Amino acid sequence: MKANKAKSNQGLQFYKTDISKTTKVALVGSPIHAGFPSPAEDYVDLSIDLNKELIKNPSSTFLARVKGLSMKDVGIHENDILVVDKSLEAFNKCIAVCFIDGEFTLKKIKVERKCLYLMPANEDFKPIKVTELNDFQIWGIVTYIIKKI
Repeated sequence: MKANKAKSNQGLQFYKTDISKTTKVALVGSPIHAGFPSPAEDYVDLSIDLNKELIKNPSSTFLARVKGLSMKDVGIHENDILVVDKSLEAFNKCIAVCFIDGEFTLKKIKVERKCLYLMPANEDFKPIKVTELNDFQIWGIVTYIIKKI
């Protein structure tokens, strides 16, 4: 998966996706069990195209590199790469890239009666209540998180 750096904002760095080339990676033929070990297989017999696996809507998908710690309690950390799809509809409890009052932020969407909140996943940060006074847009929904272990 090739990505070209597009632009940066305080909390996120954005990249356009380029799926013009296939990126195939070897895939082990049987699942890797996270419980008890299974007999080892000595070969890899399949491949997977990461572009097709991670990017369902190429024209509306971009990558973003995370800066900051506001989402650490849901496993999103500094320098993780997000796959974000702008064509998806937001829903309660989804993780979204939002644009509010001139800034991009990554938060969980919380819908209550007639209120919308942007919820951090770190107790050191406060929720943001979105009102009609805010310049606000849900820019895209996070579909995958890519991280270095």
